[in-house]
Amino acid sequence: MGKRSAATDRLPPAAFEALGKLGADLAVARLRRKESLASWASRMGVSVPTLMNMEAGAPSVSIGIYLTALWMIGRESALAELAAPASDSGAIEMDVREALELGRARARASAAARQMRKEDREQ
Repeated sequence: MGKRSAATDRLPPAAFEALGKLGADLAVARLRRKESLASWASRMGVSVPTLMNMEAGAPSVSIGIYLTALWMIGRESALAELAAPASDSGAIEMDVREALELGRARARASAAARQMRKEDREQ
């Protein structure tokens, strides 16, 4: 048995579950195409145990192997959308917070400038 990676040991439970679902879905796709483990593994250029690990959602299987399986079922383009900036809600929230703070800072600066002009006129 190979050495375990610290990264796979720290995989969040939700990510582990997502990999499990992806692997199971890829297994269903293979079975619906009536492909055996041996033929599908051969077409992918991997061993049967690696294919079985992928279908089990093993985090130790390289992303390239998952992507090859997605390509075989015509779904490789879905990967390109996973981390698309337009879908990054965390970054969008940060952008909104920064924009709000910038707006508040500009409003404070404008108010301070108005106050200074008012004081200058009064002198």
